[in-house]
Amino acid sequence: MARRVIVDCDPGHDDALAILLAGRRLEVLAITTVAGNQTVEKVTTNALKVVEAAGLTAIPVARGAATPLVRPPRHAPEVHGETGLDGPELPPPRTPVADRHAVDLIVETAMREDDVTLLALGPLTNVALALRREPRLSQRLREICLMGGSTTRGNVTPAAEFNISVDPEAAHAVFTSGVPVRMVGLNVTQQVVATPERRRAVRAAGTRVAVLAADLLEFYSAAIHRLYGLPGGALHDPVAAAALIDPSLVRFAPMHVAVELHGEHTAGMTVCDDRYTRTAPDVPAARRGAPPNAEVAVAVDADRCFDLLLDVLREYP
Repeated sequence: MARRVIVDCDPGHDDALAILLAGRRLEVLAITTVAGNQTVEKVTTNALKVVEAAGLTAIPVARGAATPLVRPPRHAPEVHGETGLDGPELPPPRTPVADRHAVDLIVETAMREDDVTLLALGPLTNVALALRREPRLSQRLREICLMGGSTTRGNVTPAAEFNISVDPEAAHAVFTSGVPVRMVGLNVTQQVVATPERRRAVRAAGTRVAVLAADLLEFYSAAIHRLYGLPGGALHDPVAAAALIDPSLVRFAPMHVAVELHGEHTAGMTVCDDRYTRTAPDVPAARRGAPPNAEVAVAVDADRCFDLLLDVLREYP
């Protein structure tokens, strides 16, 4: 059976592709938006455009937090453009946004429905606020699968990945919440790259949604090439969705993840400690590190992840 999910996101080109994946292979109960790649107004419009283009309008879309918990907002127009979804020409959405806040929709859905996973693809502000609003969520949620962080280096600073660094206090709240967490970070997502060959394969898939995906990837990859000289954009958020669709695609290891909140050069860093599971039980506790609080992605089958995306794009009418 398909995993039941709430998709919390900030579309964003890779978020849009993750929505397309989830819409066909997961049971998406709701989509909630959070400020990140662009303002919450813009990313909410983008989410509505994507669900309309994909025929997923039965899924409610709710607008969420406009700012991080304590820090000023930060966006990424240099990557995703002024709309947050530059590139393809999509008409203004006609589908209305849900009449309640994203945090309320997360809480109501997770308290009403069993076995719900939060697929968190942006800054974790909405997720932290929902856990604060309803403490029972820590027992109700099956897990939180998030795209964010890294076991190695960051992408907005040498230490920090974008989603975590935008709202590290929210990320800290999530990793210390007691909810089972799976972290899909840059150390694996940057291995799944939309190279020119892969972009051509997406366009050749031929469906209307595949052409949309190809247009998204062309703009996104051009921005990444301009900024970093790389051959294409990494499919960050689709890898997190793929980990729920086919668990064999991504390998995880138990670790303790701490979020750095105060470092002058490391704020937003995910400090991933695997000593507890690698060390013999008779080693003094001070040398073993903290017990794991997350499953952290350590390996990915990049070709099969991309094949999954192609298969799903071909399934759309």
